Amino acid sequence: MNTFPKGQIVQFQHAIAYTDAGIVSKQVIKNEKGNVTLFAFSEGEGLSEHTAPFDALVQVIDGQVNIKIGGETFLLTTGDSIIMPANISHALQSITSFKMILTMIKV
Repeated sequence: MNTFPKGQIVQFQHAIAYTDAGIVSKQVIKNEKGNVTLFAFSEGEGLSEHTAPFDALVQVIDGQVNIKIGGETFLLTTGDSIIMPANISHALQSITSFKMILTMIKV
């Protein structure tokens, strides 16, 4: 079941709140072709290095984050996006509290 109603305007930056220390996620859409998830990371939180079998689009909607893809680190801030390629190791570490939309499409 989707967290967000269909056919209604949603302001993602206001649809999820930060926690004092941790990561909050809300599923926007999920089906057999992929999913879209909204995340809020507290300052200093991150995801350890891992791989995924499909491309993933990160859209930063608030804050700053370092994203490491295949050994190269990228600084993303509000409004920036990056595609993490399938089967390439990636990780992220928040610089400030930040929010992102993660879209994963299975091919």
